[in-house]
Amino acid sequence: MRLITSLFAFGLIAFAPIAEAQQRADEQGLARREMRAGNVRSLREIEERVLPSMSGMQYLGPEYDPIAMAYRLKFIRDGRVVFIDIDARTGQIRR
Repeated sequence: MRLITSLFAFGLIAFAPIAEAQQRADEQGLARREMRAGNVRSLREIEERVLPSMSGMQYLGPEYDPIAMAYRLKFIRDGRVVFIDIDARTGQIRR
């Protein structure tokens, strides 16, 4: 029984990165479709606008929330993670 439990636990651990990667790919696909439809601004446009104002911070990458139609840009400085939420339709910083 322990062997089965161990194999099952290993399977879940091995599956987690695949599921996360699939979720990111789905988010990227949704963002692209919304951009092509003219509903949201491109990530490149958002980054060109926001990144210059974040001097001294290391950019870790974006996420897209299709329900909120928002980009979340993730930065780090001095060990502190900072999130910048941006309305994907208008390009305005939410917080």
